Amino acid sequence: MKLIRNPGFLFLFFYLLGFLGQSPVDAAVKKYQFDVQVKNVSRICNAKPIVTVNGMFPGPTVYAREGDRVIINVTNHVQYNMSIHWHGLKQYRNGWADGPAYITQCPIQTGQSYVYDFNVTGQRGTLWWHAHILWLRATVYGAIVILPQPGKPYPFPQPYQETNIILGEWWNKDIETAVNQANQLGAPPPMSDAHTINGKPGPLFPCSEKHTFVVEVEAGKTYLLRIINAALNDELFFGIAGHNMTVVEIDAVYTKPFTTKAILLGPGQTTNVLVKTDRSPNRYFMAASPFMDAPVSVDNKTVTAILQYKGVPNTVIPILPKLPLPNDTSFALDYNGKLKSLNTPNFPALVPLKVDRRLFYTIGLGINACPTCVNGTNLAASINNVTFIMPKIALLKAHYSNISGVFRTDFPDRPPKAFNYTGVPLTANLGTSTGTRLSRVKFNTTIELVLQDTNLLTVESHPFHLHGYNFFVVGTGVGNFDPKKDPAKFNLIDPPERNTVGVPTGGWAAIRFRADNPGVWFMHCHLEVHTMWGLKMAFVVENGKTPELSVLPPPKDYPSC
Repeated sequence: MKLIRNPGFLFLFFYLLGFLGQSPVDAAVKKYQFDVQVKNVSRICNAKPIVTVNGMFPGPTVYAREGDRVIINVTNHVQYNMSIHWHGLKQYRNGWADGPAYITQCPIQTGQSYVYDFNVTGQRGTLWWHAHILWLRATVYGAIVILPQPGKPYPFPQPYQETNIILGEWWNKDIETAVNQANQLGAPPPMSDAHTINGKPGPLFPCSEKHTFVVEVEAGKTYLLRIINAALNDELFFGIAGHNMTVVEIDAVYTKPFTTKAILLGPGQTTNVLVKTDRSPNRYFMAASPFMDAPVSVDNKTVTAILQYKGVPNTVIPILPKLPLPNDTSFALDYNGKLKSLNTPNFPALVPLKVDRRLFYTIGLGINACPTCVNGTNLAASINNVTFIMPKIALLKAHYSNISGVFRTDFPDRPPKAFNYTGVPLTANLGTSTGTRLSRVKFNTTIELVLQDTNLLTVESHPFHLHGYNFFVVGTGVGNFDPKKDPAKFNLIDPPERNTVGVPTGGWAAIRFRADNPGVWFMHCHLEVHTMWGLKMAFVVENGKTPELSVLPPPKDYPSC
């Protein structure tokens, strides 16, 4: 076994040195040490201390093969409580390793350690990890690269090299302080000051020539880019000047390949693309900019990195790509409509065709009274008019140990009242109910969940992430979901399979999944501001009939609150 601290980027030599040279026993367990520590970092003319893993920003890449066991010891050296989520890993029967604070575990306190011990089963591709407490994921994040099992090639041309592109956000101020100040006011937190690619804003920002990510490429080759949207609050377009991209995977699931000039990722989503270096040797900007088609303020600055052909001098000014406009709804709908599962004998799309339980969840913003807030009110968010209140001990522990009084299991299957969800914005009667309410699900139930955006305060796109599962996005639409007409248009053959779905602005998304993973599984909007305001809930999936279909016992070093 090897202790890996700084794997760096995945290039071809990684396969040759890191994997082919290992024995099968050696390759079966990957061990990492994550030291959560403060480091002083300077970006866009501002220096500040940030929370990091191993002093790296972004943090180290976790490499594994499908079928591996991964053991990551996280030691917390900072003043904040910490927990880390391995986004997109299913953690079968093993919610103890999932990571969201107060959902599956109590956080790791200052000076304490916790070992995340999990198996990578039936998954291969690009995922990512991030802090899952407060807003610490602003700087505590990194890639997860799961290689296929030996002898199982990619279902697309083998790339010459590959690299990670992690899109993020940067605040000049200390973000935890800014969020606390906003909450005391009852106002939204400030927008970020820059977007980043692999922690760097690029030369369009001041003081950032030296903070620019560069990939050097050879002409006439095919490269695989593993692109991750680790931003807290922004959906992002990404493109490369002069080059098309072929989409081959989303959220660690292979797709039917298609070629595009730009891609779109919501926070939490990943996309793998092939890029052919078949243009004249030059320096080309890779760029990301936000998508926002609602009347909501957003950090609209463009982050850039450089794709540089070998032999081209650094003095050449790069060419800028033409990305879609920030409010280009038609591109967004068209792009998402092209995403389809590969659905081959080796990689089937096992869409549940029979539905046991249908859920209809409305997504809304609201305003609640707040006597301690300067404004007298604070902003809230809700699902079916329930603003989720975080418990004081972990929900999974309460469920496993039958601790009463921590949560209720009466989360409503539909909103308390039907209304014209996407009509003229509603600005009165915006109060929400509050509670730690979960939805209880029998083991192996097939679920169809329609997520409906609403006009409460304003319509807005919402990237929804479900822990513990992938799901199939069988349909999306603009306006109000019509239960009589819309299901006839569902794609039940090759819908995209993912762990995070973008609910369109003023629209809906329908997902299906089989509840075959027992435990407590968080579902929330992956816009950090909305999660903070209560746009979250959890499913309690009951055990199956045998011990092999039941939640595993908690590990010995499981943190206490």
